[in-house]
Amino acid sequence: MKPHRPWHGVLVATALPLRADLGVDYDRYAEHCAWLVDQGCDGVVPNGSLGEYQVLTPEERARVVDTAVAVVGGQRVVPGVAAYGSAEARRWAEQAAGAGCRAVMLLPPNAYRADERAVLAHYAEVARAGLPVVAYNNPVDTKVDLVPELLARLHGEGYVQAVKEFSGDVRRAYRIAELAPELDLLAGADDVVLELALAGARGWVAGFPNALPGACVELFHAAADGDLVTARHLYRQLHPLLRWDSRTEFVQAVKTSMDAVGRYGGPVRPPRMPLLPAQEAAVRAATEKAVAAGLG
Repeated sequence: MKPHRPWHGVLVATALPLRADLGVDYDRYAEHCAWLVDQGCDGVVPNGSLGEYQVLTPEERARVVDTAVAVVGGQRVVPGVAAYGSAEARRWAEQAAGAGCRAVMLLPPNAYRADERAVLAHYAEVARAGLPVVAYNNPVDTKVDLVPELLARLHGEGYVQAVKEFSGDVRRAYRIAELAPELDLLAGADDVVLELALAGARGWVAGFPNALPGACVELFHAAADGDLVTARHLYRQLHPLLRWDSRTEFVQAVKTSMDAVGRYGGPVRPPRMPLLPAQEAAVRAATEKAVAAGLG
């Protein structure tokens, strides 16, 4: 029997509920994580960009991981451990291990545009924490592109076991499979999840299950199982929301969608700003349309 791989299935990049005073509402976060798993999601990813990790204090960031583990179990929690330097990222990976997590997710160095040598050293250092590492390729934000050839080298060295692919280039799925067939591909960009699932993605690190978990879980599994009738219907209904994943207002859009279905999303911390009225109206309308179609 193959060992459990906590990055398989639908993992929710969790939004972090904040109170009106912008403090973290840990009780609501705990309830939210438990609800997501009860709705069929396979796990949660705290402390990603959707979880606003960049503006959390170290104490808040650690407590967010501990809170998730306490309610859904470490085998279902894959924390983001991104940091400006590999030493700090390794410390966050060690914190995750101490909390009981079984894997972590890691961006490449993001303080500058790192070259291949720096990327390899970065992942090597964090891998020393002892947990499997899911690489997160987000060249849009980090300006560092984990191209298939580099991913194959990272996997071959034993530094990463999977990759959350956010480049939006679906063709990479096939190149990755050729160069590193044992490297698990995860859909990272919500608006190409159908295409990546058909290309063999083993999981989806997703944002909008925060608001519509049942429909998102059904979409991924239908696509992965080749049920195109179901998958295409759900994809068309959800795509007006899913395409927000490529916008800088993604965090705000997810929280607005949560509010629209009666789940508390709360405010965002600066420097993120609330959606403009027209943007908020668009997100709410798309969410309400999905709910009216039976996807809520």
